[in-house]
Amino acid sequence: MLRRIRKQFFIRSAPSWLVLAIDLYWVVNNFLFAHLIRFNFQYSLDGSMLKIQLPVVIGITVFAFLITGSYKGIIRHTGTRDSVKVISSSFLIMVFLMAIVFVGKYLNWNEILNFPLSIIVIHFLLNIIVLIGLRFLFKIFYDILFSSIKAGPRILIYGAGEAGLLTYSIFKNDKENNAQIVGFIDDDKKKQGKRLNGLAIYDSSDITQKFITDKKITRVVIAMQHIKQARLIEIVAQLATLSVKVKIVPPAKTWIDRPVLKAAQIKNINIEDLLGRSVIEMDNAGLQQEFDGKVVLITGAAGSIGSEICRQLANFKHKQLILIDQAESDLYNLQQYFNFKKYKNITCIVADVRNEKRMDSIFEKYKPEMVFHAAAYKHVPFMEENPYEAVLVNVFGTKTIADLAVKHQAQKFVMVSTDKAVNPTNVMGATKRIAEMYITSLQNKGTSKFITTRFGNVLGSSGSVIPLFKTQIKNGGPITLTHKDITRYFMTIPEACRLVLEAGIMGNGGEIFVFDMGTPIKIYDLALNMIQLSNLKYPEDIDIQITGLRPGEKIYEELLGDGENTVPTHHSKIMIAKVKELDEIEIQKKIGELCVSNRDLNFEQTVSKMKEIVPEFISNNSIYEKFDD
Repeated sequence: MLRRIRKQFFIRSAPSWLVLAIDLYWVVNNFLFAHLIRFNFQYSLDGSMLKIQLPVVIGITVFAFLITGSYKGIIRHTGTRDSVKVISSSFLIMVFLMAIVFVGKYLNWNEILNFPLSIIVIHFLLNIIVLIGLRFLFKIFYDILFSSIKAGPRILIYGAGEAGLLTYSIFKNDKENNAQIVGFIDDDKKKQGKRLNGLAIYDSSDITQKFITDKKITRVVIAMQHIKQARLIEIVAQLATLSVKVKIVPPAKTWIDRPVLKAAQIKNINIEDLLGRSVIEMDNAGLQQEFDGKVVLITGAAGSIGSEICRQLANFKHKQLILIDQAESDLYNLQQYFNFKKYKNITCIVADVRNEKRMDSIFEKYKPEMVFHAAAYKHVPFMEENPYEAVLVNVFGTKTIADLAVKHQAQKFVMVSTDKAVNPTNVMGATKRIAEMYITSLQNKGTSKFITTRFGNVLGSSGSVIPLFKTQIKNGGPITLTHKDITRYFMTIPEACRLVLEAGIMGNGGEIFVFDMGTPIKIYDLALNMIQLSNLKYPEDIDIQITGLRPGEKIYEELLGDGENTVPTHHSKIMIAKVKELDEIEIQKKIGELCVSNRDLNFEQTVSKMKEIVPEFISNNSIYEKFDD
């Protein structure tokens, strides 16, 4: 009942004419009260004089309000700008009244319009105090009326800058949750010990468990838009030891186009926030021009990378997208996603890149002008045990699609590769390096342009450590780690796919594009951060178990091979690897022989031939080390 009444009478904004009428009423009252103050409450008001003075005051007031628009603001959201408008209108009223006094003296007008200047000044001050005061009183009353009866979370805001102030206003306006802001934290020594909006600004060293308990704080919201990755990790590590939930305000670029940032958009901090990956600026005009009216074919379309490439390409004015994958269920889910979003001209085909005849029929039917080849086996331990499948998919599958691109004169062929192809120590990495070599060797064969994109691990992809660690934490641990010093490069799936598209449009053929992966992350530290972000403690709640390197696994990854270096491009995140020159005829011959001999299902024979093609392929912790002698 109370909620219905509140909605009926207070949620709708008061009409501007009503605010104007109320303001006018108080300006008139202030004018009368100014006379009483001026004459020490002993002045007897002359009715005949007021009959002339009050219409003048009313006329001037309405005119001043119309000029400044001070009555147009939403009272319950009164702020500094509204106060400035009230002051401006009050000042105009004072100026106009003074002008009448001076003009009246000059023209010898009736004494009735000769207001004492002291009354005009008192009237000005009363207008400011009363009109602004009433607005804020109504705002306070509205806040009390609409605040939830239930006590909300008690929050500390980390950051006493502009983002911190914005976060403060967001929570203050969120009446449903009734959040209580306890104070601010800031690393700036000049701010510490001072107050912001009446709340204390603390040093991070002040935030102890005793402080949290005494103040009954339940959340800390990190509100800093420009913070270094290392500092963010330090803050999270400190807060993770306390009995509080840690949240973070999203980057401004993710909500700047929305009408307002809401409390619900302030999210739990996750591992992606700790990577310090900046938002990739895309050349949308260039991408649109590249894909406008084109038929684009994507292999491995249902995978982590392939599906994101599809989603991003779907936003351009392509002629048709052909999505190919042999994973029926995943491809069906992707199809339903596009159906739900009402995207058109997207065709999903269940097919296998290893089937030459089937792939040829698809190329013949749809005549793709651009090909993004993301189909691949990528699990290092599995491929170490199954080199036949690794070669069949990663080498022969790539060879099949690349040869068909030449045959059907596709304009561009973009291959998604991996940093594991660099100085490979495992079968999977070696097959991807062989695939790189094959498509590079095709550059002078036909009219198609062949481009390779090479990058490291992507967060959230199937088989990456992040989903594995999340599952292990959910199950109570332990987290299994192969080596305490193991490091990896990471980027998000959307970021990786944006760079693949950018590299695709800038490539002229024959390039291997290497992405700026940032600083390599120590997986042990990653595991610790994930435990802390789950509000758990190591090793009391979740332990970390070192299991030893798996067959073929490296302690660290590389983006460039021996003898390789890079040259920059116009995109700051994309470089071109300068690789060794290849004997195209010899490479194509050896790779063809590898694909044929692989049919014998002799794993050792297959791996031995791979090492002939890729001399830098040195097995690590693997049964195939014997071929490195």
